[in-house]
Amino acid sequence: MSNQRFASVWDALEDTPEEAENMNLRSALMTALKGHLARTGMSQAQAAKLFGVTQPRVSDLMRGKIELFSLDALVNMATVAGLHIEMRVLESSA
Repeated sequence: MSNQRFASVWDALEDTPEEAENMNLRSALMTALKGHLARTGMSQAQAAKLFGVTQPRVSDLMRGKIELFSLDALVNMATVAGLHIEMRVLESSA
């Protein structure tokens, strides 16, 4: 068994650094959206109406079905929810 260490779970699971970074960003957005919906007490039906999607789509979000969401879709949902997204781009340490 290897004692290999990874910066994130996505680095261990994904085949390429590009896929890992995309999953890391999607995960952060999904977590922020789920937290926002929980804090505001918004129902899935209310969130669906706000986002312009179906309630089952919001259920997928709340259940963490990350593979069903693109980065663009999550950015759009977060923006509509009134969340401000900031991005930092750093030089790779590798």
